[in-house]
Amino acid sequence: MTDSPLDPVDRRIVLATQAGLPLVERPYHAIAEAVGIPASEVMERLARMQRTGLIRRIGAVPDHYALGYAFNGMTVWDVADDDIAEAGARVAALPFVSHCYQRPRLLPDWPYCLFAMVHARDAGAAHALVAEIAAALGPLSRGHRVLFSTRILKKTGLRLAG
Repeated sequence: MTDSPLDPVDRRIVLATQAGLPLVERPYHAIAEAVGIPASEVMERLARMQRTGLIRRIGAVPDHYALGYAFNGMTVWDVADDDIAEAGARVAALPFVSHCYQRPRLLPDWPYCLFAMVHARDAGAAHALVAEIAAALGPLSRGHRVLFSTRILKKTGLRLAG
C-alpha cells in the first residue's frame, strides 16, 4: 500500500461497495473477485479505511417506510452543556433510538443540542417513544421538539465517480 489516503486498490473497493455489499453468502469474496485481490486483503483494507476515517461504517441501511415505520422523527432536546455527556449516554442506551448525537445550538432561535431519531408505525407509538426519552432524561431536559419526516431526501453517503 502507499502513503496516499486512497490508493487505486482502495478506490476500486470503494467503487465496488458504495452502492451496497453484494447480497451473496460471501460478499467480501465477491468484492475481491471484482477487484482482483484476495478476500483477506479486501477485509484488511476496509478495516484500515474505517480505522483511519476514510469510511465511517459498514452496516445495513433499512428503509423504514418499506418496513411499515411511517412515523420517523428526529427528537431534539435542550440539555445543559455540563449534562450533555450523561444525557447522550442515557438516550443512546435506549434500544429504539437509531441515531443519537450532539449538535451546536443556534441561539437564540434553536436551543437544542441533543438529537435522537425514533421510528414508529403510527403517531401514538412515536409519541410514546418520545415520552420514554423524556423520562430517561428527567430533569436534564429543559425542553424538546419532534421533527417528523415527510419524505426521504437522502439515504446514501458520498459517492465516488467511476
